[in-house]
Amino acid sequence: MTDDITFPGQVGRAQIIEGLRQLADYLAAHPAVPVAPYGWDLLISSHRDTDPEGTAEIDRIAAILGVTVKDDTPSGGHYTAAKAFGPISYQAFHISTRSKAAYRAYMTYADHVTPDDTDAEADDPPQAA
Repeated sequence: MTDDITFPGQVGRAQIIEGLRQLADYLAAHPAVPVAPYGWDLLISSHRDTDPEGTAEIDRIAAILGVTVKDDTPSGGHYTAAKAFGPISYQAFHISTRSKAAYRAYMTYADHVTPDDTDAEADDPPQAA
């Protein structure tokens, strides 16, 4: 992410990197602490308001990573650049304005639907998070 966008409480890049190192050291020193058995994704949003700005930011990140952008926006997905480091992946993404609008429309139903708790367990087996 470039330095032109800031958020309240934002920490510096060096602090993030140091925190990742501290986490890795802690996990190495404490083998009883579980880790995700299939890896981990570090997700970075473009934090851009318009699609041209957002996709340009992802294109910039993809060039630095040396990867090809994946454009799933025609099917309602995201515009992403990802690189794997073993089982750990770094993924930068932009959510299109169309996708955001579709999500907002979908969520307008949230207050109007009440699940029937009596049959929830019978019809909906437990799912992994």
